[in-house]
Amino acid sequence: MRDKYLTVTALTKYMKKKIDLDPHLQQVWLKGEISNFNHHSRGHMYLTIKDDKSRIQAVMFRGNNRHLKFMPEDGMNVLIRGNISVFEPYGNYQIYIRHMEPDGIGSLYLAYEQLKEKLERSGYFAAHHKREIPKYPNHIAIITSPTGAAVRDIVTTIKRRFPIVKLTIIPVIVQGEEAAESIITGINQANSLGHVDTIIIGRGGGSIEDLWCFNDERVVKAIFHSSIPVISAIGHETDVTISDFVADLRAATPTGAGELAVPSIVELQNTIQNLQARLTKLAQLIAIKKSKSVHTLRNSYAFHFPRQLLNEKEQYVDRLTDKLRNCTQTMFQEKKTNVNNQTIQLRAQHPEQRLRVAREGMLQVKRRYQKEATTTLQHKQKLLYTAIDKLTLLNPLHIMKRGFALPYQEDGKIVKSVEQLKRNEQLSVTILDGSFTCQVREIRRDNSEKKQ
Repeated sequence: MRDKYLTVTALTKYMKKKIDLDPHLQQVWLKGEISNFNHHSRGHMYLTIKDDKSRIQAVMFRGNNRHLKFMPEDGMNVLIRGNISVFEPYGNYQIYIRHMEPDGIGSLYLAYEQLKEKLERSGYFAAHHKREIPKYPNHIAIITSPTGAAVRDIVTTIKRRFPIVKLTIIPVIVQGEEAAESIITGINQANSLGHVDTIIIGRGGGSIEDLWCFNDERVVKAIFHSSIPVISAIGHETDVTISDFVADLRAATPTGAGELAVPSIVELQNTIQNLQARLTKLAQLIAIKKSKSVHTLRNSYAFHFPRQLLNEKEQYVDRLTDKLRNCTQTMFQEKKTNVNNQTIQLRAQHPEQRLRVAREGMLQVKRRYQKEATTTLQHKQKLLYTAIDKLTLLNPLHIMKRGFALPYQEDGKIVKSVEQLKRNEQLSVTILDGSFTCQVREIRRDNSEKKQ
C-alpha cells in the first residue's frame, strides 16, 4: 500500500516532464504588466507578469536580456516570448523569457528615450560643456564611411568653401553591430593625431535601426570625452540621435556640417576687400585732415610772427609769476596765523598750565570743604552742649548736690521702695562726697501704714 505514495520530488519531476514535453508550452506568446522586477547582480532578470486577474513568475537569463534595447521597469506593459517550465526546488511553474519588447511602443524608441533621459540627468547635454568650434580651422578629421554620399558632401563643401584646410578621413563602419566600436576607435584615433582642431562625425539618412549606433551609450560618452570639438552630421534634417545632443554642434545634414566647420573663402575675400577699401578711404581722409592742419599752421600768426608770440608768452609768464608770488605770500601768512593760533591753543593745553589750573581748583574745593567742615563742627558742638546740659539735669549726682542720697542693698540694687527693706539689713548710702553704711532699725510706710 505504501508503494502508491509519491515523494514531492518525484511528483515535481513528473509535472516538469509533462510540461516540457507539451509543444504548446514551448513557444508561448504572452502579454502583461511587469511587477516585482529585479535585475540580479549576475545579470539575470527576475519579474512577475500579471494582468487584472492572474500572474506568473518569469525569468530572463543574461544571455537573452543582453540584446534588449530598453530596460524593463515595474508597471511597463510588454510582449514576451518564451517557454513554460517548472522550477523544481520550489515546485513553481514559470515562463523563461527569450524575447521581450514593449507593448504599444517600439523597443528602440523606448531605449532611445530611456538613454536620453539618463544622460540628460547626468549633465551630458549641459550647455556649459559645449566647446566652441574653431572659426578658422587648420585640420579637420572626418569620421564616416569612406564609400557613402556623406563623405563626398562634406569634402566637396569644405573644399569649395575653404580649400586651404587640411582634411583627414578616418573610415569607420556606420551601421550594424560593429559600428559602435568602429566609431569609438575613430574618435580616439582623431584625438591621438595631435594636430586636429575639429572633428566631423557623419553619415547619410536611414531608419532608426540604421542610425542606432549613434544612440549607443559608449559612442555618446566617447564624443563627450573627446578633447577636440565635435560636429555631428547624422542623417537628414529630421533624423535626431543622442550623439546630436552631446556633440558641441549639430548640423542638419553632412553638407551643413561642412558649412558650419569652415568659413567661406569667397566671403573672407570679399570681407578683406571691403576692409581694404575702408582702410584706403580712411587713410585718404586722415591725409586730407592732416593737410588742412598743415595749411592752417602755415597761415597762422605764430608761424609768421614767432617773436611777437614769444614776447606775449613772456608777459603771460610774468603775470603768472606775480600771481604765484602773491598767492604764496597770502598762503604763507594764513599758515603763519594758523600756526600762531595752534601754538596758543597748545600752550593752553600744556601739562603745566593744566596742572596749575587743577591746583587752583583743588585749593578752592579744599577751602570750601574746610569752611563747610567748620560750620558743621560748630553746629555739632552746639548740639553736644545742649545734650550735655540735658543729661546734667538728669544726672543723679547732680541731684546729690542738693542733699539727696542713694541707698544700695548688699546685692547692689537701689532701694526704691520700703517693700525691699528688712529690719537690721545693712545698707550702703552714697552721698555727694562719699558713702557710709547704716543699719535698718525701723521701717515706716506712708501715714496710712502702721509701724512694723
